Amino acid sequence: MALIFPNRSRSFDEARKAVRFTGYDGMFEVRFLVEEAALGGAITRNSSEAEYLNAFDAARASIQEAASRAYQHRRGNNFTLKAEDFR
Repeated sequence: MALIFPNRSRSFDEARKAVRFTGYDGMFEVRFLVEEAALGGAITRNSSEAEYLNAFDAARASIQEAASRAYQHRRGNNFTLKAEDFR
């Protein structure tokens, strides 16, 4: 079964300075964390929660593509997407 993203929700992780979101493989939830560096040069440690979430929303398609690639290479239920995952 393919990884899908029916739920558009995402959340800011203050401690990790990253954005969390989920995908689904059938009935299995797959959790993702997108690191700050993967969200683009406009995001810095001093960026607000809204700026992180806006950056995620602007790059949602490429983030979901990177998430799908990561999931295809290693099935699991927790992934951290780094800048190099987008190259």
